[in-house]
Amino acid sequence: MANKRRRAALQVSLVGYDVMLADIARVIEGARHAAARSVNVVMTTTYWLIGRRIVEEDQGGETRARYGEALLERLSSDLAKRFGRGFSARNLRQMRAFYVAWPKQQTLSAEFGTASSSKGAVTIRQTQSAGTSPSTSFPLPWSHYARLLQVQNPFARAFYEAEALRGGWSIRQLNRQIDSQFYERTALSRDKATMLTKHARSRPQDQVSPEEEIKDPYVLEFLGLKDEYSETDVEEALIRHLETFLLELGGDFTFVGRQRRLRVGDAWYRVDLLFFHRRLHCLVVIDLKLGELTHADAGQMHLYLNYAREHWTMPDESPPVGLILCAKKDHAVARYALEGLPNKVLAAEYRTVLPTERVLVEEIEKTRRQIEVRGKARRR
Repeated sequence: MANKRRRAALQVSLVGYDVMLADIARVIEGARHAAARSVNVVMTTTYWLIGRRIVEEDQGGETRARYGEALLERLSSDLAKRFGRGFSARNLRQMRAFYVAWPKQQTLSAEFGTASSSKGAVTIRQTQSAGTSPSTSFPLPWSHYARLLQVQNPFARAFYEAEALRGGWSIRQLNRQIDSQFYERTALSRDKATMLTKHARSRPQDQVSPEEEIKDPYVLEFLGLKDEYSETDVEEALIRHLETFLLELGGDFTFVGRQRRLRVGDAWYRVDLLFFHRRLHCLVVIDLKLGELTHADAGQMHLYLNYAREHWTMPDESPPVGLILCAKKDHAVARYALEGLPNKVLAAEYRTVLPTERVLVEEIEKTRRQIEVRGKARRR
């Protein structure tokens, strides 16, 4: 009888614990979302202010100034020296375009205060300083405005902005709706109400977790944070082991960076590992795939190499080389991307000096087996 009472009490206790755990998890999830929204509001407001300074002060109120481009290049260089990434001339043009497209906001104070949340929209209350007017807020994250700026039709842009606000669209849903021409389809539809009700609904793949919001490249860039992370434990373990393995092959490989971000247009990519090879005097771009190797992966690597050649390679260095590593569970594949090299002689030299694909495949397979064994041991 006593044992039954203890078991019953334990079950009641566990139920109470589950409720408490769920409540605390919701609080943490809500706090993380709120933190990401607050950062986004401050970031969007900052970029609007920068755009306003460029348009109204540096350009004398004219959206097309005689010396606008030279001014942006100089401003970009000075800001990058002081604050790091995020202030390229292209980004500054985007901030200028943002102010031009949304010029009706109230004048903002440059001194940010506390953030408060109301029905999902975060409002920044700013301390009013001399020469400034009352505060305002931007209800959408900066990534949304950056995407909306790509919509040339002002009516379509206004439509997507209004629907994103009304439906609480994530950036994934906004991208999907713009890419599927939701505005044009709605305009042509005879039953617009049904289109707006049915087809504007979010899908499971549209959801963005708090972790993904915080890892947003714009947020990381704005806060000056490093973005070294992997999507899975297996990927992280493989990347770290490959980094160590290549460094132990000899003195040729020099580590440059992990999870290196690059931006092409408004699309963000991430290079898993970046090395410099001392004997070849070139960068080695390494991309790891946990699934099957596809033609798209090869095309993406060539995009990386073109970017690295233009933005990361020094004038006296040789062209970069790419290495794609496929760590699929049943087999491994390693491929060098050498087609972009100026001549066959250089390609042959690269193949002679770099580790063979067979050696890399054997190391990937051995490492993957070790990771799986450790995983099984932990589960036991």
